Amino acid sequence: MKLSLAEVRSADNLDLGTSSWIRIDQDKIDRFAEATEDRQWIHVDVERARDSEVGGTIAHGFLLLSLLPKLFFEIVEFPDLGRMLNFGVEKVRFLRPVPSGSEIRLEARLVSARKRAGGYLMRIYGEMCLRDSGRRAMVTEVLFLGFPDDPAAD
Repeated sequence: MKLSLAEVRSADNLDLGTSSWIRIDQDKIDRFAEATEDRQWIHVDVERARDSEVGGTIAHGFLLLSLLPKLFFEIVEFPDLGRMLNFGVEKVRFLRPVPSGSEIRLEARLVSARKRAGGYLMRIYGEMCLRDSGRRAMVTEVLFLGFPDDPAAD
């Protein structure tokens, strides 16, 4: 989906769509653990995690959160916006574990947009859902700050 600057300005709970599925395999979990130095056993110790109540390793919640921009920009393009900055996270909840090997996708909605600092502060509601169960693994509300390519066009 492509959204013009005019559509961004008038957004009010606009459904943006759904990303493709992405597999969260053990290699991705291990690489995230190394990058963040979060080597909690439930994420990286396959043998020990097998005997846990979850039955195997699970993705870090922050791994899911870190995938949000990739999945979001797969869903929507902003041809009139030259750059987008992560502005923050208002809310995030990790509702259920994401076992290694699972597939997730993002469903997103543009809640609102308002002028700020020469750009538009966009409030995005997102749900990451598990393919196997269809259930939500994470819900969040994030903020992106987008700046027009041509400030005079605003």
